[in-house]
Amino acid sequence: MSEALQSLLDLLDLERIEEDIYRGRSRSAVVPRVFGGQVAAQAMVAAGRTVPEDRHAHSLHAYFLRPGDPGAPIVYNVDRLRDGRSFTTRRVVAVQHGKPIFTLSASFQTYEEGLDHQAPMPPAPDPATLPTGEERLRGYPHLPAETVERFLEARAAVDLRYVDDPPFGDFGTPREPHSQVWFRTNGKLADDPLLHVVLATYVSDMTLLDSVLLAHGRGGWAVGDVVGASLDHAMWFHRPFRADEWLLYDQQSPSASGGRGLGQARIHTQDGRLAISVVQEGVVRVPREH
Repeated sequence: MSEALQSLLDLLDLERIEEDIYRGRSRSAVVPRVFGGQVAAQAMVAAGRTVPEDRHAHSLHAYFLRPGDPGAPIVYNVDRLRDGRSFTTRRVVAVQHGKPIFTLSASFQTYEEGLDHQAPMPPAPDPATLPTGEERLRGYPHLPAETVERFLEARAAVDLRYVDDPPFGDFGTPREPHSQVWFRTNGKLADDPLLHVVLATYVSDMTLLDSVLLAHGRGGWAVGDVVGASLDHAMWFHRPFRADEWLLYDQQSPSASGGRGLGQARIHTQDGRLAISVVQEGVVRVPREH
């Protein structure tokens, strides 16, 4: 396991303060606030620790309410909304400086046999044939060295490979609002289904709004031609998967309007199983001219 992955796992390992109350740390991100994927992942850890082991996460729905302060701890309060025969529901509120910054509802289910079908996996190149994230980033001379280093530090725990140029790599001309990345953790993880859900949740917030930027030829926060933040985030976990094995994150944007952009995505395992569906809306604004 890489040192960066171990550091991330330590970050996600919350401190139990009291029954159904947990505390998490933060670290700096690409933007000067707490990375949304970190808050969502920590909230899933808090929710999962109050759920029986035989119930696995099947969905989460979250709202980002305020920017998180990376210099302060985050307290996660878990409400046990329902414990049914098949389903368990939890609500988590993340608090900083006495105010909620994030809310999450998560549902867990016991295993059941049932109807089974899925959308086919889209075509994509083998991840082994693609440049690594570091090779991509260091290949763009227009990116400031400081920006490249911040990206690499923020993503060091994950091997994330773009199929095509990301928005910050090739911008100025609108492209199809479609983006693909392969990802896996930089090291093996324990055989805990919740841990793999948590790591996929963490990564899912890294690139989902890229397709919005592509549609308008914008490079994004890395080059400063838009400002934005996640507003809400939803995930459905369909089939078992491992976050330490290659996953294809196929993303597209059907709409942008009113200063907001919508991203939709499917995550497939390398052998073609549809593992996760993701939807996110975010603020995407063009900076005002002064």
